[in-house]
Amino acid sequence: MDITEKAHELQRLHSEPELLLLVNVWDVVTARVVADVPGTKALATASHSIAASYGYPDGEQIPRDLMIEAVGRIATAVDLPVTADLEAGYGDAGETVSRAIDVGVVGANLEDQLAPLPDAVRAVDAAVAAGERAGIPFVLNARTDAFLRAGDRDPADVLADAIERGRAYLEAGASTFFVPGRLDEPTVTRLVEELGPQKVNVIGVPGSLPLETLQRLGVARVSYGPWSQNVALTALATFVEGVQGGGALPEGTRRLN
Repeated sequence: MDITEKAHELQRLHSEPELLLLVNVWDVVTARVVADVPGTKALATASHSIAASYGYPDGEQIPRDLMIEAVGRIATAVDLPVTADLEAGYGDAGETVSRAIDVGVVGANLEDQLAPLPDAVRAVDAAVAAGERAGIPFVLNARTDAFLRAGDRDPADVLADAIERGRAYLEAGASTFFVPGRLDEPTVTRLVEELGPQKVNVIGVPGSLPLETLQRLGVARVSYGPWSQNVALTALATFVEGVQGGGALPEGTRRLN
């Protein structure tokens, strides 16, 4: 597929009633391993994981040039559509999305960091415009940090804030709305009721709702952010602990690269 075909395919995967599952990757080897697993239909990068692999903390501490290079290497290493976590757009969402498209990315997360709503909508506008200038149906997954930064706010106010932001971002042209956090069933149900089926995306974290429940509720996709890297690092740490204790390679270890 060329980049336009990949963008159309990623849009289609989000609009299908079947839940889209994206196990996040952070470099070429993880991208190829995940892409080769039967059933994988698209890939998503994790900004936290990419930053960590280069020795940077999360939160746009990794230089934008390095992040764009990393997601570009991933996009060119596989034949599947790739959506990239571009954090809050590095101060210029339109330019950052344009550069991501230039290296083969066809979708992106763009977080609001609870910026004032007019500012957050302008960033969404700029990102959507970048896709339009490139002539592709870019999949913008506008993210709110309402639940991640809820603090001691009334949960009803947090949900109302998320819904208001979701409506505004979708009206500005975002394809979907991403609400990270450990959300319960009534919260997800309300989000889907207010914003529509196949419009709400969530993250898989310890204690998350089962996938079959999210499918039934009309969620578009589930991604795993930095948790896929944590799974890999847990396996590595467990292996090292075994070696230090006199053990050997775990049974069933496969050579995947």
